This record gives sequence, C-alpha cells and structure tokens, in this order.
Amino acid sequence: MSLATAETIDVHAHAVLEETMGAAGAYGPELGHEAAPRFRVGNYELHGVRYRGSAFMDPVLRLRAMDVAGLDYQVLSPNPLTYFHFIEPRLAQAFCRIHNDALATVVKPHAERLGIFAAVPMQDIGFAIEETQRAVADLGMFGPYIGTDFGRPLNDPALDRFYAALTKLNVPLFIHPAPIGIDGPLGDPNLKQFDLDIIVGFAAQETIAVCTLIYGGVLERHPELDICLTHGGGATGYLFGRMASAAKKRPWSRDSLRQDGAFEELLHRLWFDIHVHSEDSLALLRERVNCSRLVFGTNFAGWDQQAGNIREEAKVYGDNARRLLRVTRQ
Repeated sequence: MSLATAETIDVHAHAVLEETMGAAGAYGPELGHEAAPRFRVGNYELHGVRYRGSAFMDPVLRLRAMDVAGLDYQVLSPNPLTYFHFIEPRLAQAFCRIHNDALATVVKPHAERLGIFAAVPMQDIGFAIEETQRAVADLGMFGPYIGTDFGRPLNDPALDRFYAALTKLNVPLFIHPAPIGIDGPLGDPNLKQFDLDIIVGFAAQETIAVCTLIYGGVLERHPELDICLTHGGGATGYLFGRMASAAKKRPWSRDSLRQDGAFEELLHRLWFDIHVHSEDSLALLRERVNCSRLVFGTNFAGWDQQAGNIREEAKVYGDNARRLLRVTRQ
C-alpha cells in the first residue's frame, strides 16, 4: 500500500506528540495527569479529550482504527490547538522545528500509510518559508498547515513571498482554524460556551478565509497556488449567493471581480475537504464549488469523526487528493 495505490485517502487528521510537550516554554503544551483528560495551551484548557493512549498519539492504534474505518492512507497535520501563531517568534520557531522532526520520526516506520503536513510559525514569514522548505526537502512533508488567524489577513502583501515560495516548491497550502483567543486576541465572548468557538467559530473563520483569498486578490496574484480549506469552507455553500453578489456590487470590489462569473471562477480554484457532517450540506457545497477539488477528511479520532466504515464514501475523492498532493496514481 502507498499513497499512489491507495483507494481511500484522508487529508484531515491531527496528531499530538509527546515530544512537543513543553516545547513552547510556558505556553506548553501540557497534558494533565489527572483522572479526567486535560490539555493546556497557554491559558486555554481542553477537557474531556483523551490524547495519550489514543490514535492521536499512538500510530499503531491509529492504523488499527483506519482499518476499521476503511481508510488506506492518512495525512497527519498539526493539532490546531498548537499552531502558536501569536507567541514570541523564537518560541514558535523552536516549537515548529521540534514538532516537525518528531512527527516525521513517528510516521517514518509507517510511510506506506501515513504522510505529513508541516507546522510553520506564521508570525515570522521568513522562517515559515525556511521551515516549509526544510520540511518538504528533508522530511518528505506535503506542505504547510496553518491557521486562519495570525495577526494579519490572508491577503496581506507581506504574505505574497510565502505564497510565491509554495508555488516554487509546487506544494499546496492547507488552512484550518484554531479556537479564537487560544494564544492570541480574545474573540466574541459568546463563543466561550457550548464549544461554540469550534462549532460555529471554525465555520466563520473558514468562510472569512474564502472571501479574503478571493476578494483580496490572492488567487489572482498566485494563479498556480493550490489552497485547501477545511470543513467545506465553513458556510461557503450556503452564503455563496451573498458572497458572489458582493463581488459585483460593493465599492471595494475590482473590475476583474465585477465581471459575470468572475467570483465563481476564482471560487472553483479553491480546494475543500468534505467534512461537513450532513449530506444536505455536502450537496449544497457540490453545487457551488469545483467538485474535482473536493477531498475527503475526517478529523480522525475527534468527537466528530464519521462513524463506521466510510470506505465507499471516501473512494470518490481519492484521485482528487493525489492531484492535490502531487502524487501520480499507480
């Protein structure tokens, strides 16, 4: 088995690494040893998710669970709780290096079934480029995996050299939100109950990212860049009409965006994973985006992973994932 021959490929699966505990200094991360699971990042605590002794940290348990789910290949990515996009650059740099080296070591004995995305410190664009280059060239990673929020919008001109470097390396960029305020500015306090920072906040961040990449001209400035967003791009399928109408009518829009079909053409450039939890939501998404740029994702071992064997559902998207990851099918 390999990525080239796999029928089912999961691109949305996070890993937690023992070697990274305390790698960001006082920010952690830290796994509690109490009876109830606790995971601390800075002042943020996640309760009730078991990392140690689970597929998140044990590759053997992960592979067994993948067999049960009918998944041939999985690409592991950084835990969104540990992007550390807002902490001091020096600490973020050290954490990302330790994380990427440790994850490469964990995956190496299982390379026929597991691949990797890289953690990069987006508060230091130069180092983010350098670490991406190292991760791809030396560690065999597929590209960088970043949050939606790191103190500057995704269309900030300062990011153009990062996007250009990814194009030159011929690797995709994956974007997945983190809970607002985890190591940066606090968000809406209403998101601090009922896990709304994850349930609703993630979708809001993903939808904003889609708009920012299109309205902000990123896809036009970097026509060869492939960007994949998680969870179907948040509310993109539902808000498509409003988003497209704004591109034509609002005063900040450009002439190139005002043309008939211009917004749709740029939207069709983006990639999305289909982890949207509802067949109705998926059908709406498929009506609006480029179906040849949809890939399969699970948030594997998380609370919202699809139940049971999902092989038949996942098989539909295998070749799309290979194209995104620059692998030829055998």
